[in-house]
Amino acid sequence: MTPPLTCLLLFVLWTILLLLSVGASRVWQIARGGKKPSDFPGDVPHGGDAYRRLNRAHLNCVENLPLFAAVVLAAAVLGVDNGWLDRLAVVSVVARVGQSTTHILSGSNRAVQVRFSFFGIQVLCLLAMLAITASHA
Repeated sequence: MTPPLTCLLLFVLWTILLLLSVGASRVWQIARGGKKPSDFPGDVPHGGDAYRRLNRAHLNCVENLPLFAAVVLAAAVLGVDNGWLDRLAVVSVVARVGQSTTHILSGSNRAVQVRFSFFGIQVLCLLAMLAITASHA
C-alpha cells in the first residue's frame, strides 16, 4: 500500500475515533440520567464548550475527508509514485490530528490561531498533492 493510501486510512481512523468520543460522551450523559437520547438534535447547539469543540472537530474531519480521499484515490488510480506526494500526505494527516487536538483542547484565541495554521498546512498540502496528481493525468 502506498503512503498516501495509508494516510487516507489513518484519516478515516482518526475521524472514527472522534466520532466514538462524541458518542461516548452522549452515552455517558444518557446513562447518568441527565439526558434523553432525543436531547441531541443535530441543528441545535447543545452541551458544554468542550463537547461542542469535540463535535466540531469530528465534523471538520467529515467535511475534509472527501477532499483528501479524492486526491489520494485519483493518485492511486493514475499510479502516481512520487516522494513529494507521499510526504505531503503524511504532513497533511499530522496537521489534521494537530488541528483536531487543538480544537478539542481549547477555544482560546491562541488555540484558534494554531488550529488555523494547521488547517492552512492541510490546504497547501492538498493543493500540492492535487497539482502532482494532475501533472500525471
